[in-house]
Amino acid sequence: MQSAERQTVYRWGFVWGGALVAFVGAVLLAVAVSRSDAWAEVSSFLGLSLIGWGSLLQGLNAASLFAAQSALKEALPPPGGTQFLVAGMLAWLGGWGLLAAGIRRAPAAVEGPSAAAGAALYPRLANYRDFYWSTLGAYGGGVLLAELVLILLQTWLSSGGQLAEAGAEAAGGSGFQLAPPWAFAIALLVASGVAFLSGAIGSARARRLSLPEATIGVFYLGLPVPILLTLMERVPALQLSLGYRLREVTYVAGLIGRPELSYWLVFVLLVLMLVLGINSGFIAAGSGRVDLRLGFELFVARRHVAVFRPSLLLGTLAVLMFGIIPPLLVYGIVRAVEAAVERTRIRALGLADPLEAASALNRLKLREQSPTMMMTALSVGGVGVGVMALIIVLSVMSGFELDLQKKILGTHSHAVVSKYAGDLPEYPKLMEQVAKVPGVLGQSPFITNQVMIVSDGNVDGVVIKGIDPATVGSVTDLPQYMQAGGSLENLTSPEKILPRRMQGGADAPVLDDRPAGGAAGTEEEEDPIIGKRSKPTQEAVLPGIILGRELAASLRAVVGDRVNIVSPLGTELGPTGPVPKNRVFRVAGIFYSGMYEYDAKFVYILLEEAQRFFEVKGANGIDLKVADIDNARRIAADVVRKLGGYPYRARDWSETNRNLFSALRLEKLVMGIILSIIIIVAAGLIVATVIMLVLEKRKEISVLKALGVSDGGIVKIFLSEGLQIGVAGGLLGLLSGLAWCFFIEKVGIKLDPEVYYIPALPVRIEPVQTLLSVVIAVLVTYLASIYPALKASSVEPVEGLKGE
Repeated sequence: MQSAERQTVYRWGFVWGGALVAFVGAVLLAVAVSRSDAWAEVSSFLGLSLIGWGSLLQGLNAASLFAAQSALKEALPPPGGTQFLVAGMLAWLGGWGLLAAGIRRAPAAVEGPSAAAGAALYPRLANYRDFYWSTLGAYGGGVLLAELVLILLQTWLSSGGQLAEAGAEAAGGSGFQLAPPWAFAIALLVASGVAFLSGAIGSARARRLSLPEATIGVFYLGLPVPILLTLMERVPALQLSLGYRLREVTYVAGLIGRPELSYWLVFVLLVLMLVLGINSGFIAAGSGRVDLRLGFELFVARRHVAVFRPSLLLGTLAVLMFGIIPPLLVYGIVRAVEAAVERTRIRALGLADPLEAASALNRLKLREQSPTMMMTALSVGGVGVGVMALIIVLSVMSGFELDLQKKILGTHSHAVVSKYAGDLPEYPKLMEQVAKVPGVLGQSPFITNQVMIVSDGNVDGVVIKGIDPATVGSVTDLPQYMQAGGSLENLTSPEKILPRRMQGGADAPVLDDRPAGGAAGTEEEEDPIIGKRSKPTQEAVLPGIILGRELAASLRAVVGDRVNIVSPLGTELGPTGPVPKNRVFRVAGIFYSGMYEYDAKFVYILLEEAQRFFEVKGANGIDLKVADIDNARRIAADVVRKLGGYPYRARDWSETNRNLFSALRLEKLVMGIILSIIIIVAAGLIVATVIMLVLEKRKEISVLKALGVSDGGIVKIFLSEGLQIGVAGGLLGLLSGLAWCFFIEKVGIKLDPEVYYIPALPVRIEPVQTLLSVVIAVLVTYLASIYPALKASSVEPVEGLKGE
């Protein structure tokens, strides 16, 4: 009889020698590719080699690519390049040959037949199959299909039902075209459902989890798509061939600043949904028939862990709401007092009836918490702390993001229409066409440039913008930002701007009621030099300019002061040669947006004054305000299509401020991942808790299996226990997190406005984000319960009842 145990012999000299030779070959190949400067082309083949798709074949492809590149360049390879390539390939193949020679199967010992020869095999082993090709196809094909569904559906929804570029142009503003984030959300939900169903079908077919099939399927069929998308960001050839087809996908992936990170996060999510489907399929059909009933299993699980006890829930909620130390101190004091009073009563009872006192003492010990109950309480508390921290931190970060977005969109428009080169002299006609596009609420022409501003107190570089006061309020909040003493109307009526010396004060003359700009009253002034009295000279009417509060403080200028604008562009000829253009303006108002960069660098003048100063016919562009800021990109594209396409273009606010908001989203994502570690730590407690339950209930598990409960039923029981811990902790964390957010919002945590430009810590509770925090906690606890549940299902009735 041959031994059933497989014996493998390792000849370590061959193994280590082969590994060293293979490493030398890899180094030589790297040197050859570096000498030919072909890393960009070879990287795609190396990416496929990493997942095992024929290292030898990919090496040959790389060699042919090297030869083809050399032939196209009509030049010999660098000195020693071919030799490095050949030597590297030979060393690489030789190293793996030595590795294969170092691993051998030991000869099996031949013995006589045992006494059980010819008997019926144990049913679990008799029905076992080591590999299911159909399950492999379901797992691998499911992940690949989910990835393709995500890409195609997201592109289809974002482009209005058209997958090709020409079709998207023809679609125009189709009614069901969605904003890219919403299109991605819907596509992700559908793709997750595809991955879940594929996993459930595969495990139901095999009646087991089939981890080898899942690993091979994900590795060989799931990894190529994220690898290809990652290489597309690095390899120009792939960018040219695939970039325009996947522009909607790359746009959404780039919202966090790192598209590669987005691709791999989505891949991990799809694999997670596949795992959940595999586990769900095994639970539902692991016994050979579909069984979705959960009543009995939930009843047993509730009796085992007793998570939803009022004392446990209220105590954990108190810890989350008031901190760890105070509630635990109160709890310890109350329990110590109760124990002292009860033992005093039992001692007094023992003086009269010792037997009754012993019974009362035994009941007191039974009421004390067991180690498993303590672990359950700690697990619930750990999950609750993780969810609460996630909700509070993400809500505060969302508050900062919303405040920043409001300030940016209050100063800038939602979208800008311009030409690729040149100005817009025809902007009145364009505005008539743009007004007909659905979703456009307001528009205003502008001229913008960079200049220097000079006052009596300082000089600074600023961005000057010519605006139309009649329409600028329809696209920005500039009219609401104006401080007392100034107005946008002063731009169109500069004669209303009074110089500083005419605005009152101890030495100011008495003004008459005439509307002349800056005209003095009838009272005469005495000249300080010649000593004669004369009427004050009338101030010249100068064009108005609007300054930011920080810039006005830097220039030491107030409403009515004169400032000089100097532009190095379009210089004029003077007596000594070219001189920069300059013009004197009078401060017509001061605005405060709450954004330091804008308040310190932006100034506004009348559009006609900007046209004359910069010698521009028309405008540089048109600012737009749209109905849905999340859909501004699509509306801007509709505007361009309405105008006939090239040479017009439109950029939305997310594209203009892409780096800033991408950094905020990436920061929020990283903080969410870091804080999720708290939930992962709590998941470790859940694993320990469920394993302790398995050890405590081995006898009960054996009895259940002897009565006919299937392996899937046992898995249901212990998964339900882990899920109850996760649901209880998630709900407690949700309540405490929302309570803390409302406390911060209503009571407020004061901040210094001079430093942070906001008076209090902002909080914004986003329903999807908050719900996602609870879902993450439940999923983590569910995954943490899978291993203990599988260990419980593997308990054999004979082993569990052996000691009874």
